[in-house]
Amino acid sequence: MHLHILGICGTFMGGLALIARAAGHKVTGCDAGVYPPMSTQLSEQGIDLIEGFGVEQMALAPDLYVIGNVVSRGNPLMEAILESGARYVSGPQWLGDNILPGAHVLAVAGTHGKTTTSSMLAWILEAAGLAPNFLIGGVAADLKVSARYDPARRPFVIEADEYDTAFFDKRSKFVHYRPRTAILNNLEYDHADIFPDLAAIETQFHHLVRTIPASGRIVRPARSDALDRVIARGCWSETVTFGPDGAWQASAPDDDGAFTVLRNGADVGTVRWNLSGEHNRMNALAALAAAERAGVPAAEGVTALTRFAGVKRRMELRGTVNGIKVYDDFAHHPTAIATTLEGLRRQVGSARILAVLEPRSNTMKLGTMAARLPAALTDADLVFCFGAHSGKHALGWNPAEVLAPLGDRASSYDDIGALVAAVSAAARPGDQVLVMSNGGFGGIHGKLLDALHARG
Repeated sequence: MHLHILGICGTFMGGLALIARAAGHKVTGCDAGVYPPMSTQLSEQGIDLIEGFGVEQMALAPDLYVIGNVVSRGNPLMEAILESGARYVSGPQWLGDNILPGAHVLAVAGTHGKTTTSSMLAWILEAAGLAPNFLIGGVAADLKVSARYDPARRPFVIEADEYDTAFFDKRSKFVHYRPRTAILNNLEYDHADIFPDLAAIETQFHHLVRTIPASGRIVRPARSDALDRVIARGCWSETVTFGPDGAWQASAPDDDGAFTVLRNGADVGTVRWNLSGEHNRMNALAALAAAERAGVPAAEGVTALTRFAGVKRRMELRGTVNGIKVYDDFAHHPTAIATTLEGLRRQVGSARILAVLEPRSNTMKLGTMAARLPAALTDADLVFCFGAHSGKHALGWNPAEVLAPLGDRASSYDDIGALVAAVSAAARPGDQVLVMSNGGFGGIHGKLLDALHARG
């Protein structure tokens, strides 16, 4: 079958394309601004990419158009598809109908930590010799790629996003996956562009819970009012808890970040790794509990996590110049920003942290959570915020006003060049520069490193 994928360079749709190719389909695709690294991965697999959404692509005459959620009404190719009566389907539905049936789907849902937890879980299964299939929104150093598929393998780890499926299907993506094991990692308000309130997101999680069989497993934090409400609406599966008061617990870390894992009060081993922060210890517990359901003993999972090398764009060290370290992190929700800074603060002690923030997600651009930013940035010594006043990433709020509670510790810029110059001028040996964005941020990491080199 020939599939033509609209929005192919997104992490999910690009991963889906790789899976479809591995399943034996002919795959082509298009996107606005075909870009690496996904474009490189796709080209290496023999997948032809087309720039833009021109109606001339109808001449390809595929058997099926697979639609990503970046596509909306008014898209010229989509309008032509609708006029022609051609067959089309959303990416999540195609995956759920054609790839996931018969698999042991291990879905990782939650407002934060989905990519890291999915990568941990896939790595645990990989280290146990299960060679899982997976579709993850990032690239773990251990796994090398974001998606993999072998129809002979039953475990399938998938990052289960609560964002809507497509312009014609406003259910969350994860309702199409029908997992046997599901991690509900956390639940907070997010995606203000599509959800009016937290209750609306809880309803989508309730729909997910309704699809899990009675023989399945739900892994969730012991303390979460939102998830308590979700489970109270109906739960038909085994529920396993983690974190404080949970069946799976982590000791306080030692000076090197190592921590002991307890399962029902019994010591099952110590994780020694380079990751920092309470959030990563919770991610680890969730992954261990899910992997156990897939047949991996807890002690074996702990051993695998000790060898876990992390995920790109999750506290990824991009370079060091004259004792100044520049990190890249995906944090963009206030809770994720706070936990990332807390983890770095614990790691570096009294060293100065310079937080460089791009509020780029739809929720952050709308300003729904802007008031939470000053508290989230407490652990930073200096804060530099990028807030363009016009264009695709323009903010609907004034960074200078929102960050005023931080006093002269905070400054805002609407020009990348001016921002780089300010950070470079402020940085001194021993500083930790933490860049946080869920986008490319104008290549700021390389520009910062170049500016620091030039400063000498």
